[in-house]
Amino acid sequence: MKLAELIKHIEVRTVVGPIDVEIADVNIDSRQIADGHLFVAIKGTQTDGHRFIAKAIEQGAVAILCEDLPEVPAQGVSYVQVASTEAVVGVVATTFFGNPTAILQLVGVTGTNGKTTIATLLYNMFRRLGYKCGLLSTVCNYIEDEAVPASHTTPDPIELNRLLKRMVDAGCEYCFMECSSHAIAQHRIGGLQFRGGIFTNLTRDHLDYHKTFENYRDAKKMFFDQLPKGAFAITNADDKNGLFMVQNTKATVKTYSTRTMADFKARLIECHFEGMYLDINGREVGVQFIGKFNVSNLLAVYGAAVMLGQQPEDVLVVMSTLKSVAGRLEPIRSKEGVTAIVDYAHTPDALENVLNAIHEVLDTKRPNDQSAQRPIVITVCGAGGNRDKGKRPLMAQEAVKQSDRVIITSDNPRFEEPQDIINDMLAGLDQKQMKKVVSIVDRREAIKTAIMLAGQGDVILIAGKGHEDYQEIKGVKHHFDDREVVRELFAQ
Repeated sequence: MKLAELIKHIEVRTVVGPIDVEIADVNIDSRQIADGHLFVAIKGTQTDGHRFIAKAIEQGAVAILCEDLPEVPAQGVSYVQVASTEAVVGVVATTFFGNPTAILQLVGVTGTNGKTTIATLLYNMFRRLGYKCGLLSTVCNYIEDEAVPASHTTPDPIELNRLLKRMVDAGCEYCFMECSSHAIAQHRIGGLQFRGGIFTNLTRDHLDYHKTFENYRDAKKMFFDQLPKGAFAITNADDKNGLFMVQNTKATVKTYSTRTMADFKARLIECHFEGMYLDINGREVGVQFIGKFNVSNLLAVYGAAVMLGQQPEDVLVVMSTLKSVAGRLEPIRSKEGVTAIVDYAHTPDALENVLNAIHEVLDTKRPNDQSAQRPIVITVCGAGGNRDKGKRPLMAQEAVKQSDRVIITSDNPRFEEPQDIINDMLAGLDQKQMKKVVSIVDRREAIKTAIMLAGQGDVILIAGKGHEDYQEIKGVKHHFDDREVVRELFAQ
């Protein structure tokens, strides 16, 4: 594709050199540059891509998209200057890859919790309804059956459009995508055409990046502000920010709720660790999920499927066959009758939701004889290093509030000392609360201790890592899977 074609949809300040040059590929990583490439120099949070322009040219770049022109331009290289490369790279990428979302029906899911579950369930549902689909999620990206490992919740704009183009080439009709606040704020989804968007909920998260809750909230809202007329916006009416998200959207707004009047409404009839029985818009359905927050997730899935033209009866039939996403409220049972629940919960709100779900089931199963011994709940949790420190004491408080015993341990400490993170969590607890708590830095030992403390009928929640099969320490990812550890210890 000619450079002139590539930049025709963006606002250009200055051009140095010819624009009829042929572009073989586009990259923001100078290490990936080869002959005939366009290098996009982005001023990121960690480093400034302008520092690598010379290296990109050395490796064969024939054109540079940048904010700052060099004092002495290299001979034989074209330079395109724009106000913000971050703001335009998505448009350039989608142009280069043939605008794949003009062909795919793309649905984005944003919010603090539930994004992975909703996007994955929609992907699984539409495949069972007979459609070819793609998925872009925290756990893994999929092009039909082909798994493409995910390094970020939302890939960079070039990798994202490359994946979307591959989905089109594979014959996919739909793509379901998590849209993180980082991706929205950094314009990673710029240039994409969304058929619809879903808002889940909003609680404290990622303040290490956004600095304030208002900035975090407004990044999510930006997604709905940019939805076009003809798209749909499905929002959670049970969240206080639900209607705020869609107040300026051009899209058709629909609501879902478990508590108030809404376009898509659900009522919980029964729940067990094996699943729930629900009433959705007057129709009853059994599902293989637990927790009131999953009722909301399923409602969002139902609403999106209906807005995409599927018949409600067909949607409910498929919904009854769907299973939970890996590492989301995933139960593992021992021969001795102990239930371990592995979940990705890594915010105070997510921890509250998961513990509520466990107590809902325990309350349902509790015998009529109130003097009978009540099952105990043991929670194992930590907090990630080099992330929002403000949520650490809040997570400890939430764990203690709904657990009989709490073991504070390491999550992904990254470049922080694990004990410092644990101390930040413990700082949120008073002396009475501390009587329930022990801290064990080694995560495996923490899980082992929880299992030793549990008896028949008791429940252990292991929170924070869910599907992850690694622990990141000092920049190195070591293999560690909560589910593997639990199964191994149960077998012993």
